[in-house]
Amino acid sequence: MRLLIIGRLNGELIAASKIAMQRGAAVVQSDTVEQGLVVLRSRGADLIMADVAQPIAELVDALALERMRTPVVACGTGTDARAAVAAIQAGAREYIPLPPDPDLIAAIIEAVTSDNRAFVWRDPAMERVVRLAEQVARSEASVLITGESGTGKEVVARYIHGRSGRKGKAFVSVNCAAIPDNLLESELFGHEKGAFTGAVARRIGKFEEANGGTLLLDEISEMDVRLQAKLLRALQERTIDRVGGSQPVRVDIRVIATSNRNLGDEVRKGTFREDLLYRLNVVHLRLPALRERPADVLELARHFLKRYADANGLPDRPLSAESRDLILHSPWRGNVRELENTMHRAVLLASGSEITPDAIMTPEGEALGTSSSDPAARAVQAAEAVTRGLVGRTVADVERDLILDTLDHCLGNRTHAARILGISIRTLRNKLNEYNLSGIVVPGPGQGRSAA
Repeated sequence: MRLLIIGRLNGELIAASKIAMQRGAAVVQSDTVEQGLVVLRSRGADLIMADVAQPIAELVDALALERMRTPVVACGTGTDARAAVAAIQAGAREYIPLPPDPDLIAAIIEAVTSDNRAFVWRDPAMERVVRLAEQVARSEASVLITGESGTGKEVVARYIHGRSGRKGKAFVSVNCAAIPDNLLESELFGHEKGAFTGAVARRIGKFEEANGGTLLLDEISEMDVRLQAKLLRALQERTIDRVGGSQPVRVDIRVIATSNRNLGDEVRKGTFREDLLYRLNVVHLRLPALRERPADVLELARHFLKRYADANGLPDRPLSAESRDLILHSPWRGNVRELENTMHRAVLLASGSEITPDAIMTPEGEALGTSSSDPAARAVQAAEAVTRGLVGRTVADVERDLILDTLDHCLGNRTHAARILGISIRTLRNKLNEYNLSGIVVPGPGQGRSAA
């Protein structure tokens, strides 16, 4: 793990630095926020520990401005309660009192470096995927992982990295669908100072940040076809060009890509380069949908129930027989992600010694699997309710609510929402930008509207 300490290394910070190094962290120190930003732009970091005497709000704002997602932990003397509160309010994730407690620092490093997305499987269909993943993990081959949204493609990518010869190096993930096209090139390849408006200094991209390790290109099918040409050159020659740069930069990485689309179909449509597909698709892992791996459903459900019971300080309760039958017969269109969210709600809503069906609710607050005995009558009632709700409203209002409700249903996943709506990801981004400019809250990836 790469730890950046911002602040003068007086006795207490020196002690914190030594503890971190004993726990396996590679530590770099900067006296000021500005010096720390130089380090981040040039080599990156997994965690920042900043002295509360530093301008924490300025640091957090600078990270947001340059789209750096490195978490910030503030540290200061245990008696400085006012500074601790101010640091948290400014955006620091945690506060570490000094002198440092070894167990506390170890816990924070563990939280940053560990991957809590455990890989759980039992079904034979998933077993075949896992065995192939283990077989190719130690190679340097590019891997393409496909499957529906929510099947666990990134979890499998991390599993491969953890069993590869690069496991001690960085695992860097880029969501190609979440970053606008005009920024994705800079995000991947970095930029030189002055390359474009807002490029206040040289900054390395994800290729350089992942040097020696693994780069995950998540939802690669959403990448603009023009940028795909530059990506292909980077993969073939293992060199990149920063935006605005004149000198090529050598990189040593392994690439794993994911997509919830059939890239062969995208090639035929002309939205994906065939030569790039060949370069990425050395090994292809297709993750089956959850409905295709029934033996995993109960195993995953038990895993999520225990995780969220522990996280919320609640007892770990088993599923009742009726609940087991209910979740086994659910279609789980959102796959593992939908099952996880449902089990999280069940932990919070359950009141007895077991998780009963009345605690297994949909996001709309309805019991899972609720259905009328007359599907035709239910459809008529739904259509009438929708029609009544549309009267007196403009087309723009209806369109906005449809887009935001779909995005909410997809927990902020732009790619999944665009597919459901039948529009391109670019059209969806443009609409969301319009809503943001008009002051409407738009959920980010992984969020519903209530969390935005």
